[in-house]
Amino acid sequence: MNSTVTTAPSKLEAANQADIAELTARIYAYQRGKEDEDRFKHYRLTRGVYGQRQSGVHMFRTKIPFGHITPSQLIALANMSEKYTNGRLHITTRQNIQMHYVKLNDSPAIWQELVDAGMTAREACGNTVRNLTASPLAGVDPEELFDVSPYVYASFDYFLRNPICQEMGRKIKPAFSSSDRDSAFTYFHDFGFIPRLKEGQKGFKVVIGGGLGAVSMVAHTAFEFLPADQIIPFMEASIRVFDRYGEREKRMKARMKFLIKDLGFDRFMELVHEEWPAIANKSYEVDESFLPTLGDIPEDSFPPVEPVNRVAYAEWRKTNVIDQKQEGYHAVAIRVPLGNLEAEQARLLAEVIRKYASDDIRLSVQQGMILRFVPPSALPHLYNGLYALDLGLPGYDTTADITACPGTDTCALGVTNSTGLAQVLEDLVRKEYPEMVTEDDIRIKISGCMNACGQHMAANIGFHGSSLRVGDRIAPAMQVVVGGGIAPDGRGFIAQKVIKVPTRRVPDVIRILFQDYRDQANEGEYYNDYAERQGKRYFYGLLKPLGDTSEITDDEFYDWGQDDEYKQEIGVGECAGVSLDVIGAILNDSTTKLDAAAISLQADAPADAGYHAYSAMVTAAKALLLSEDQKCNTHIGILRDFPTHFGDRFPEIEDFESFVLRIKRTEPSNEFSSAYLADARNFVTKAIATRERQLDKTVVSEYYKA
Repeated sequence: MNSTVTTAPSKLEAANQADIAELTARIYAYQRGKEDEDRFKHYRLTRGVYGQRQSGVHMFRTKIPFGHITPSQLIALANMSEKYTNGRLHITTRQNIQMHYVKLNDSPAIWQELVDAGMTAREACGNTVRNLTASPLAGVDPEELFDVSPYVYASFDYFLRNPICQEMGRKIKPAFSSSDRDSAFTYFHDFGFIPRLKEGQKGFKVVIGGGLGAVSMVAHTAFEFLPADQIIPFMEASIRVFDRYGEREKRMKARMKFLIKDLGFDRFMELVHEEWPAIANKSYEVDESFLPTLGDIPEDSFPPVEPVNRVAYAEWRKTNVIDQKQEGYHAVAIRVPLGNLEAEQARLLAEVIRKYASDDIRLSVQQGMILRFVPPSALPHLYNGLYALDLGLPGYDTTADITACPGTDTCALGVTNSTGLAQVLEDLVRKEYPEMVTEDDIRIKISGCMNACGQHMAANIGFHGSSLRVGDRIAPAMQVVVGGGIAPDGRGFIAQKVIKVPTRRVPDVIRILFQDYRDQANEGEYYNDYAERQGKRYFYGLLKPLGDTSEITDDEFYDWGQDDEYKQEIGVGECAGVSLDVIGAILNDSTTKLDAAAISLQADAPADAGYHAYSAMVTAAKALLLSEDQKCNTHIGILRDFPTHFGDRFPEIEDFESFVLRIKRTEPSNEFSSAYLADARNFVTKAIATRERQLDKTVVSEYYKA
């Protein structure tokens, strides 16, 4: 990028090195029984280290805002995968890259190599602001009002390591679309942004509180037009509300969508407005020069060459090549089956890209890549280069381009094999419905479980992993859903659940649904409009015979791509360390937050200092409430319940909720944050003393203080 760092490089380098040193130290402590497993798990997730189905190894996830990487970074990732993993890169539906089979002790070294390549894994997982996705054509989209890329990067940079979003109840997923076609699927994100112009002023349509998963919801429209300098302040205020009021105990109810549903949208927005005084940046101007560098754009002077497969090339030109808004250049989509690239394949691909395109590569939510600034004469050369790497497949983002999460291949939560099924269905489409390789009326997505990493609820036809008990045996199954995704006019749909069928019968599900659409839909009727017109009961009746297991065969107890009969298995995590005093550990967290507040104050960041101090008081209050077996579902609940159980022991604080929440009524300043931090220190000190009197022993040991 022309500039991809808003903080001073020395500070960023120091932050990265501190992260790597901390990860190394925490791994050391965990492996020697000095840190509880659950606490370590919470920590490592925020550093991109995720448990895997196979015991003793991990998935390592990068955080790549709007999916932008360069050929050099692709080579660096390939080298890492070969050095530390099974030699494969996996492109996700969040425009990230994951590596699997990573040894825990290798994760600091991977992080260091990421930093050296200009990337990070910080907050790639965990209850944080996750990767910010965007339309892969942003910046070259002929229909865009302006390029959203700088706004995505500015938001990523603003919330990375931001104290307000390090320990939320659950994750936050934002997305930016380049136009009203909503190719970034903003409608099912926690925050969604679509460009708007109003009397020459740049701004965004803002939606909030969408989500997929077991209970999918379409996002609410918060603003039809919000000035561009207000989107980051709005996100911050909303995250503060989510952090304070969001559920923390019932994990399945802890997303933003449920908080808005419980509070009501209007009340949620009122609370957002109440947070405004505490925000340091009431306006946040984004530097639009923060754009990816293009490198040496190739000139349109390549000699004529014959494509190695003329028929496939013609299809590829139709489905994978897009005219850019920059006249005389094309964007080219690369289909990456299942999102998997082998290390050597990735290195060779990077060299092909350097010859025929710019350095600005975008990963896509379809688990592929978009190249930019390809001149017309380079197209057959590029195709031949991709074809040689088995990456010249036509049908990008068409019916044949099936999205699938890793499923039971590597995911501990996977119920069935989504990748094996995806390969079977793609083969079916290409052989039995070859015309659909170039059509996009129906898109298919598969998740290995209900958690929707494969985004099945945003598919015209989708599937998620499940199982069926038949007598004393269990058969692998798929829940069929229909009617999700984005219409050509940008309308967002959440799919409807129809029926559960043995996974071996899914190809017949596809055949029946395809034929039904051909026979029964009106001329030009979009699939989701057709699905809504027919209704869920119609599709249930259509597929009911496939759900009947009375005559199930032996081979239907085997999942796709598996040699052994299906067994439901849950991945095994790390072995537990020695038992620790949980209450003492939580109190130690509060002292750590006080230290962070002091550091922020010294760095002239009073807003950050105030939030650390706030978190310290809430954490200490939580520890004491837990010591008396009181529920601590939400921050606001902690603040309201504390006086009932401990008010007599803290008589100097008349109204604990107001005492703590004065942070949201006061403009952040060094003077206020200093006083607020002093009050927080006094409260945490007394909380520790209270716990020590409960136990008649020291709670925060020398180890905790370290």
